[in-house]
Amino acid sequence: MYIVAIAWLYVALLAAITDTTVVGGVLTFVFYGIFPLGLYLWLVGTPARRRRKKLRGDADEG
Repeated sequence: MYIVAIAWLYVALLAAITDTTVVGGVLTFVFYGIFPLGLYLWLVGTPARRRRKKLRGDADEG
């Protein structure tokens, strides 16, 4: 999972570097790199969060 995240950030960084302005590069990195990656990691991590919550709930009851 993390290799995909690292590769995505690398590609987004290269796209941001080739932008003509600094502001455009930063916005490219944020909107093509950080936000989509955060959404991806949040969605992919949902099953693990549910499992941890269920285990925590079971431990509290017993």
